[in-house]
Amino acid sequence: MSIFSKDQTKKVVVNAKNHGYKPDVVTFKTGKPAQLKFIPSDNMGCMNEVVFKDLGIDKKLDSQKEVTVNIPTDKPGTYNYACSMDMFHGKVIVK
Repeated sequence: MSIFSKDQTKKVVVNAKNHGYKPDVVTFKTGKPAQLKFIPSDNMGCMNEVVFKDLGIDKKLDSQKEVTVNIPTDKPGTYNYACSMDMFHGKVIVK
């Protein structure tokens, strides 16, 4: 059994042609480990990288497989993320 409960792992589809991240807002509960899985598409463009400035996370996205980002849930907060060119945006809310 995984230490990550299913309700604390969320998937986000990445597609520049369809205007970004779907869903673009994801909510997690405090105190439980959380993961955000970025699912690539054929149309990545500048979205081949995801940047969480507040968390110091900068991940290259592989166009062939999903990429997982661990989200801290030790306290409530809002963490914005964007593509490498800051054109497409998403948000993680921990409450």
